[in-house]
Amino acid sequence: MWANRVMGWWLSMAFAAAGCALAEAPRAVAVRIVDHAGLTAEIAAHRGKVVVLDCWSTSCPPCVREFPRLVALAEAFPGDVVCVSLSFDYEGIGTPEEVVPKVRTFLEAVGAGRVVNLVGSDDSDLLATKLDVVGVPAVFVYDREGRLLERFDDDAAKRTLGRPFTYDDVEKTVRAGLGAAAARR
Repeated sequence: MWANRVMGWWLSMAFAAAGCALAEAPRAVAVRIVDHAGLTAEIAAHRGKVVVLDCWSTSCPPCVREFPRLVALAEAFPGDVVCVSLSFDYEGIGTPEEVVPKVRTFLEAVGAGRVVNLVGSDDSDLLATKLDVVGVPAVFVYDREGRLLERFDDDAAKRTLGRPFTYDDVEKTVRAGLGAAAARR
């Protein structure tokens, strides 16, 4: 075992000297079930970083289409931004645990290992009421102090943007929340 570690170290040094990098192994996708209080605690736990909360469902085509942009955002700003996905897949039939395999399969397919992945323990209607959204997709961006910077959902976007929101809009708000350093990335 010790010889394998030494060999691995030598190989990594040789690759580095040649200007090559070893590809980072994909991160495992973890999925937790939370209630509204757990979601609030999760957001608060990341004070000091910009937090992006993406409310989505595997049955929502716009959610599925835009989700890789959340993954890309998590990868672009790993030390400054925490991306949280909240699945609305539990609809009150059976248990929340029963939807986890379907949600995990999707998250693994898009490489969401850098994202904090949650499934709501409340049914999707109750969860929408608690978050004051009509439905998914919805994205909330919080500043480093935990204050809401911007809320993106189709109703708000139609009023403010005159069109549905995209992750270009979300990223613009994230960059503003990060300040000047993020604008240069």
